[in-house]
Amino acid sequence: MRIALGVEYHGSNFNGWQAQPGQRTVQDSLTQAVSFVANHQIEVHAAGRTDTGVHALNQVVHFDTEAQRSDRGWLLGINTNLPEDISINWVKPVDESFHARFSATQRSYRYLILNRLSRSAVHYQRMWWTHKPIEIEHMQAAADLLTGHHDFSAFRAVECQAKSAMKTVDTITVSRHQDCIAIDVSARSFLHHMVRNLVGVLVPIGEGKKPVQWAAEVLESCDRNQADITAPAEGLYLTNVQYPQHFQLPGVSGFPVLW
Repeated sequence: MRIALGVEYHGSNFNGWQAQPGQRTVQDSLTQAVSFVANHQIEVHAAGRTDTGVHALNQVVHFDTEAQRSDRGWLLGINTNLPEDISINWVKPVDESFHARFSATQRSYRYLILNRLSRSAVHYQRMWWTHKPIEIEHMQAAADLLTGHHDFSAFRAVECQAKSAMKTVDTITVSRHQDCIAIDVSARSFLHHMVRNLVGVLVPIGEGKKPVQWAAEVLESCDRNQADITAPAEGLYLTNVQYPQHFQLPGVSGFPVLW
């Protein structure tokens, strides 16, 4: 039997998704919990890896098992054995054609920025704080130059292992809700640090340090050295992963990160 899970986690105290010896990772914690409930060793496969400090609202995972449990039994049993910064939101049996990574048709991320004079205690490790005024209209104009099918070499990490930097970004939307700014990015797949590097280019444009056209110049350079900083991991959320409709996977509740 193949089981799909919707997983939510606060990434600040994890060394990313990927299992690593001697490190606290989301994959290791989830593997241990699922294996305990299944009463045999389980291997979990995710829609995508997230870096240290990155959060998820609907990371999608699958595993294979011979254990017979109800959906409620899986959900309650796994959650009972997980640390407080990981939670299973839904459980769905799927056929063997489903793969959490390879069946995905789109992945969506949201990057959150707190834009005000004072830092936040409540949103510590949940948003990137910058006190400089930001014009989101300039950011959106620059974002529009980065959508579509391009060579995103200027936005990939040095350690990125992807064979090709050619990616298609479906949408980038910049919005403001009072003193909070959200940058939503959707694509079928991403390069390592790609979203955080996109944010690192858009923010200086919003602050007026760089012109809107600079985003296109960075993109066309295919040179990571031409871009700005990599935005901090703490503001990044994997918000959703989409799959073909016939798998009928549950939706995701984004409160309070989504508005």
